[in-house]
Amino acid sequence: MRITVLFLVVFVTSCKYYNGKLPVTQNVEDSIGITQAKVELPEEIENQKPVEVATPVNLQVKGGSINTGNTKPEDLLAFARSLIGVKYRYGSSDPVSGFDCSGFITYVFNHFNIAVPRSSIDFTHYNTQVELPKAKPGDLILFTGTDSTIREVGHMGIISSINNDQVEFIHSSSGKANGVTITPLNIYYLGRFVKVIRVFKM
Repeated sequence: MRITVLFLVVFVTSCKYYNGKLPVTQNVEDSIGITQAKVELPEEIENQKPVEVATPVNLQVKGGSINTGNTKPEDLLAFARSLIGVKYRYGSSDPVSGFDCSGFITYVFNHFNIAVPRSSIDFTHYNTQVELPKAKPGDLILFTGTDSTIREVGHMGIISSINNDQVEFIHSSSGKANGVTITPLNIYYLGRFVKVIRVFKM
């Protein structure tokens, strides 16, 4: 009896003065009725956005040709413009959820049964590069990511118009527009400019 009482006193005292903090939230009950602790992740990890994994430079897709068939660039651009206002969403090619830059390209081209790479970097060695002054509506324009010192393709759009040497392109932007928009090729994007590739026969 004395041993039992002594054990309880020691147990209660040790629990009372235990100051350790466990990274858990309120206990939850799983499907088999056993109470388990739910681990609480630090907020900076919990809210961290997924990072796009680009193809390593030494394993970069060698490229090929995008077959646009009988599709006309003006028809493709008309469809692309109908998507203006669709919100930006990383990793998505679904207009209901939103588009990232290459998801937008994929959705537009796939609408015409044209197969294209899913990731912007994979367009690097596709089709024929043309000089910027010779660009035409329907050409694809490739940029670096937001860090222009890393000279790999990380963003892209479709050239939508050229008026008095002013190039405009349609793309899904994660910037202020936060979605599908038409943007002039300004100083900021010129700093990120990589190349123009021609996918339509002109």
